[in-house]
Amino acid sequence: MNTVEPTNVLENALQQLNDAAALLDLEPAIHAKLSKPKRALIVSVPTRMDDGHFEVFWGYRVQHNMDRGPCKGGIRYHPSVTLDEVTALAMWMTWKCAVVNIPYGGAKGGVICDPAQMSEGEIERMTRRFVAELVEIIGPDQDIPAPDVNTNERTMGWLMDTYSMQVGHSVPAVVTGKPIAIGGSLGRSQATGRGVALVAREALATHGMAVEGARMVVQGFGKVGGAFAELIEGLGAAVIGVSDVSGGIYNAAGLDIGELTRHVIETGYVEGFPAGEPITNEELLALECDVLVPAALENVFTADNAGAVRARMIVEGANGPTTPEADRIFADRGIFVAPDILANAGGVTVSYFEWCQGLQAYFWTEDEVNERLEEIMVRAFGEVYAESQSRGVDMRAAATAVAVGRVAEAVRVRGIYP
Repeated sequence: MNTVEPTNVLENALQQLNDAAALLDLEPAIHAKLSKPKRALIVSVPTRMDDGHFEVFWGYRVQHNMDRGPCKGGIRYHPSVTLDEVTALAMWMTWKCAVVNIPYGGAKGGVICDPAQMSEGEIERMTRRFVAELVEIIGPDQDIPAPDVNTNERTMGWLMDTYSMQVGHSVPAVVTGKPIAIGGSLGRSQATGRGVALVAREALATHGMAVEGARMVVQGFGKVGGAFAELIEGLGAAVIGVSDVSGGIYNAAGLDIGELTRHVIETGYVEGFPAGEPITNEELLALECDVLVPAALENVFTADNAGAVRARMIVEGANGPTTPEADRIFADRGIFVAPDILANAGGVTVSYFEWCQGLQAYFWTEDEVNERLEEIMVRAFGEVYAESQSRGVDMRAAATAVAVGRVAEAVRVRGIYP
């Protein structure tokens, strides 16, 4: 069973908590409570493959904290999923929900598998068995999953259906990011990318810069990076570089994101796009630009490559893309970093909207969703920026301090049972 994290992502998350605890002079009991998840479930997921044989996958669901409300967090399918990674992501979800001040704690789930090597039927059967193993710990009042890496609205539809079949009635609010036809929210598919674009706009404003004409580089052209690129281009920015698993492309005058999206839909990758020159992922991260958006996986920026970054600011679309060592290098070099728990909180914010709509069976227009998302993201950015300025710390320390402070206050008010 693979439970060893090779990239120390949990150590990174715990170090960020320790730094916030020191900044807040947090009580030792609360610090200790927040250092460990409330619950971590490991399950085997036997799945019948198309040729009739069975594969048994390992699956995880970690619930970090419930002091402010039910848990919230995505489910990812990836060969590199580990228990430490899922635990770190669950902790970051707690801070993410708190920093935008929505009434959730954090959770995360994952299955160790390679969905690129599986058929749709195999993925569906694996998903349904995994959900059946989670029925006792998920639900609209305790833990609400959502899409993440290599999962999507169809996966969430299977999750909602499986859970509903287990309890004997339809429960749309058990999951968010599901299809509109079964209670999904308008605006959800672009919500994370929209939140990143809003934070980039606000971050540029603190530096006296407008979005129009700003040069953007995006690592990762999936649900987050692709939506961000489309939306930021619509605000007048030039997206000069993009990469995915196939490599990167660059055009100093700006890529046509609509044409690039069509190319990716047709071919599956950004590689081969005729209106851009090919570059490596390493070269992309070192491009001179105003805003660099990592929108892929964790630990993109390390001590080895942080010194080569030539962006004026980094807005983190991915979870945990910057190691503590890279953070220190960016701070020493004066590179402004809008951290993940703030910058990519648009997805969980609209997931909260979807949950509310599901509980009430009352649905909002897309304009209402986008307006409320903008209001929350702009307010959260302002609160974190003010904390950063008043304490004289970077934005990550400020965001974590705001979030940990809110969760800690909930623990104080509730007390620690018994």
